[in-house]
Amino acid sequence: MAEVEETLKRIQAHKGVIGTIVVNAEGIPIRTTMDNSTTVQYAGLMRQLTMMARSAVRDLDPQNDLTFLRIRSKKHEIMVGPENDYLLIVIQGPNE
Repeated sequence: MAEVEETLKRIQAHKGVIGTIVVNAEGIPIRTTMDNSTTVQYAGLMRQLTMMARSAVRDLDPQNDLTFLRIRSKKHEIMVGPENDYLLIVIQGPNE
């Protein structure tokens, strides 16, 4: 558990990182550095988008799987690291 906390602190310390969210398999945020309403919104939407992206990758090549999802907009860059039991979501400024 200390290893996870240390990793999250290291990610949060990077220049431009606005927040980090860890979401369990059911889509419930279990760790966050953001306010509650923003966390719930990101957790729900990113979980859905990640599931669709994973499905698209598997449809294209059944032997393949989604390992990382990166979305960039004018305001933010959202990086999602999906695993079997959780999602790690990192929100950062786009110019950092």
